Amino acid sequence: MKIEQIYTGCLAHAAYYLESNGEAAIFDPLREVQPYIDRAAKDGAKIKYVFETHFHADFVSGHLDLRAKTGAQIVFGPTAKPGYDAVVATDGQIFTVGNYKVKVLHTPGHTMESTTYLLIDENGKEHGIITGDTLFIGDVGRPDLAQHVISDLTVEKLARLLYKSLREKIMPLNDDLIVYPNHGAGSACGKMMSRETTDTLGHQKKVNYALRADMTEEEFVKELLTGLTTPPGYFPKNVLMNIKGYKSLDEVMDKAKKALNAEEFELTANATRALILDTRSAADFAKGFIPNSVNIGIDGSFAMWVGEMIKDINQEILLVTDEGREEETMIRLSRVGYDNTIGYLKGGFDTWKKSGKETDSVNRITATEFKNIYDKGTTVIDVRKKSEYDSEHVIGAVNIPLNEIYSHLAEIPRDKNFILHCAGGYRSMIAASLLKQRGFDNFADVTGGFKEIALTGVPKTDYVCPTTLL
Repeated sequence: MKIEQIYTGCLAHAAYYLESNGEAAIFDPLREVQPYIDRAAKDGAKIKYVFETHFHADFVSGHLDLRAKTGAQIVFGPTAKPGYDAVVATDGQIFTVGNYKVKVLHTPGHTMESTTYLLIDENGKEHGIITGDTLFIGDVGRPDLAQHVISDLTVEKLARLLYKSLREKIMPLNDDLIVYPNHGAGSACGKMMSRETTDTLGHQKKVNYALRADMTEEEFVKELLTGLTTPPGYFPKNVLMNIKGYKSLDEVMDKAKKALNAEEFELTANATRALILDTRSAADFAKGFIPNSVNIGIDGSFAMWVGEMIKDINQEILLVTDEGREEETMIRLSRVGYDNTIGYLKGGFDTWKKSGKETDSVNRITATEFKNIYDKGTTVIDVRKKSEYDSEHVIGAVNIPLNEIYSHLAEIPRDKNFILHCAGGYRSMIAASLLKQRGFDNFADVTGGFKEIALTGVPKTDYVCPTTLL
């Protein structure tokens, strides 16, 4: 069977391309659809269907643009209620793609419309299952996302539906089927996904905790719900965009691709409420940046932290990027629904610096310098996740996870110096930029973060200190 996984590491996302006898189908496409169109053109194939496993929360799907550009039909599983024309399939319905068949298996639990697609080859042999967020490698989809859109869908109700879906629709299938999930390790749609992105169903039945044959429904619900963290704030907004529809990416990009010189950039920033988003590395940003910029590096978990830290998905954005990465940044913003980029600084930060306009910087210190200051009792703020902090941290450090920093600003001292750190320096520079934006100038950031600090012999502990600075 001719099926290809198209994996995008920064989102831990997998789309799928299926082709037979001049017809093709795309499953769960990303927002930028030209690569799928080019892939079909390479085979001389016409894209007949765009299959969606569910209304995605962690990205805006490209189904509408694919339909507009290729004429393909959009297919959702049972109970879906899209705000645009689409085929809402029935459980067990079969679609043909060339000589292949795609069978709809309604598997509610992650969401109510969640659907698994069973792939059947030209000889009638069942080849694999495209599972969306119903079944991952090593995990299953979290059942706490749909309630943020439909309040009466409780976590427990969805967990129980997922238990039934797995046991009635997935587990009875042949062990030799290949599992093709929508996400891998790093996605916030599950809690313990494997780094492997495919596996056989038989092996998953042996190693995946959620597919244990002797597991009761009560045990499943308890294990599934234990350890779930709060989902990123942008998830419900992406779900609604996928349900209701959105602007074409071409329209978004046309508005975003406005090159501005330093004077134009400053005038635009002053005339609008645009956020200046600087996507350079933490090291480059620290050396110099436009005052009031927010740093979220393009080479880290960019989409996730944009979604976490820029609360308004409709926020107008002005970009400062490494030269040549402007379009990439615009696309990656649009993948998670940030469609209001209104321009970028042509030539990047060097253009601003050469213009002689005001700049700011972040004081950074090495881990060795941190050790010397730490010995004198300076306040330390650790912006890693609580689970990272609980595992090991510097004695006396206060934990304020980056995604909670807005609600703890009043606790951060303005009258004494403090030190910021995360695991490696990426998240702490986001925090540093946010604090600078709010007038804090009495802190230093540790280059290399806790990873480097741990090598200096600074006293560490697994005891959870109180999270207070008073």
